[in-house]
Amino acid sequence: VYNGIDHQFFTYNENPKEYLLFFGRIHPEKGTFESIQIAKGSNRKLIISGLIQDLNYFKEKVEPFIDDNQIVYVGNSGPAQRDKLLGEAYALLHPVSFDEPFGLSVAEAGFCGTPVIAFNRGSMPELIVDRKTGFLVQTENEAIEAINDIPGINRYDCRKHVMNKFSKEKMVDDYIQVYKNILKK
Repeated sequence: VYNGIDHQFFTYNENPKEYLLFFGRIHPEKGTFESIQIAKGSNRKLIISGLIQDLNYFKEKVEPFIDDNQIVYVGNSGPAQRDKLLGEAYALLHPVSFDEPFGLSVAEAGFCGTPVIAFNRGSMPELIVDRKTGFLVQTENEAIEAINDIPGINRYDCRKHVMNKFSKEKMVDDYIQVYKNILKK
């Protein structure tokens, strides 16, 4: 049974801005540095939002690139800012370096209609329909190339996919089915 998310906290947005977004813990395994490299390689603005979980990593791999122009760090975001950032993003970058069990920000981006470009690890193939709701890539260069293909993604398809798989209503239905299956035994 997947995590259930309350879609009422996320606003669908058909008209994004041009920036890329990194949204998550600032930690080596979450890919903040890789997101910076992807943004620089694609010549796009990157907004970084998240809790600094590894201060040394932030000081060595993130802070030197922050320039308030192309690479912007906005700190940790509350629900309203999260909704705005995710909804207005051209794409969410999720270049994780570990087999993440569930990418909450990936599903949340989908509720806003925002495609995700993620390294194909862990649960990413369960969260992203490759070339329909985002792109599953292996390298930074593939991520940079995928940015050019974002216009081919229908933002409504992103929302529809997560509504069908990761809404709180779907989670409740799935738990009820599990309980029914247990009671049949």
